[in-house]
Amino acid sequence: MAVVTPRVFVSHLAGIAVFDPNGDQVGRVRDLVAMLRVGGRPPRLLGLVVEVISRRRIFLPMTRVTGVESGQVITTGVVNMRRFEQRASETLVLGELLDRRVSLVETGEEATVLDIGIIQLPARRDWEIDKVFVRKGKGGALRRKGETLTLDWSGVTGFSLEEHGQGAENLLATFEQLRPADLASALHHLTPKRRGEVAAALADDRLADVLEELPEDDRVEIMGKLQEERAADVLEAMDPDDAADLLSELPEEEKERLLGLMRPDDAADVRRLLAYEERTAGGLMTTEPIVLRPDATIADALARVRDPDLSPSLAAQVYVCRPPDETPTGKYLGLVHFQRLLRDPPFTLVSSVADTDLPPLPPGTPLNEVTSYLATYNMVAAPVVDESGSLLGAVTVDDVLDHLLPDDWREAEMHGPPGAAADREGEPDDGR
Repeated sequence: MAVVTPRVFVSHLAGIAVFDPNGDQVGRVRDLVAMLRVGGRPPRLLGLVVEVISRRRIFLPMTRVTGVESGQVITTGVVNMRRFEQRASETLVLGELLDRRVSLVETGEEATVLDIGIIQLPARRDWEIDKVFVRKGKGGALRRKGETLTLDWSGVTGFSLEEHGQGAENLLATFEQLRPADLASALHHLTPKRRGEVAAALADDRLADVLEELPEDDRVEIMGKLQEERAADVLEAMDPDDAADLLSELPEEEKERLLGLMRPDDAADVRRLLAYEERTAGGLMTTEPIVLRPDATIADALARVRDPDLSPSLAAQVYVCRPPDETPTGKYLGLVHFQRLLRDPPFTLVSSVADTDLPPLPPGTPLNEVTSYLATYNMVAAPVVDESGSLLGAVTVDDVLDHLLPDDWREAEMHGPPGAAADREGEPDDGR
């Protein structure tokens, strides 16, 4: 009796862990690499794109895969750590085939690809695409009720054609649980065309989070492809300091046009940040720290700290100021670290436990002094106060690190450490 190899749908592979023979995790699956073939023959699956711990993306040949089961991939042999680079003859299954519009051979109807089925050939380590799960209809965000069906690869046509206006709904679904930094890495490795389509399909707040994690060139490219009203909405959803950093990379005319489309309050915060030198406390700070009045209680402070939208560094402490409650505030009185909030009764006034001795930073403080300040006082954030004593914002350690690292650190991180990539000669055959 012939052994039937289980079929695997690629949406179930996105993000699953990859283990070596010793049970140690190598990384996670980010895509699959296939080679389309002529004559309607099913494409051969060449391998997996695996993101290793260092965020480098490597190629893992399917000949090295010994098992795809129970939510994990098992490999054998030595893993080649050379950075993955897509070749002209290769197609990324998640990045380029999902959401593609195709035609049904039998009826000529249009359909949208929702998923792809792969299967291992009997008695071999070769894998190929054999099934296509589609939804009938012309596709689009509002057309989700068409009939769905699973067809043989030969039952559809259109994969070899250049796709214009390809959707992104199903590709995004495969990356739904990714952290913004990981989704940014996935976006970075797509083609510019596909990157623009995925960015257009992301919700404003999700795209805002992702833009904050992308290299400068990708951010500028994506912003240039968005309609101006949408671009302004995304800027409003970003942290003001990140929005200011992004706008500073754009031509002056375009920057002013986008600021004019933003809500006045949001634009005012960003304009204030743009007025400071980039590598100073004023240029590094965020204008949205947790500000409390002197008569607020520790219970009030803890309620604000619990906000899931706050970054850990911003949630680490609250700033006590006289009204108004938003920056720039009335007189800055002091700060309370969240550890102190946990040690005192909930009804205690924050003004009675505030640290009033720690000197705040003037907005013109240069980056090296900001770094020394955080290190000296073991802080993850520092208040920025003007000459009149008003709180302008807070500098967080993550913003400081962004400016201490090389300008291209995000892109370098996505490609792996410099010099780690080797020439093809003398390395193990990658099966491609």
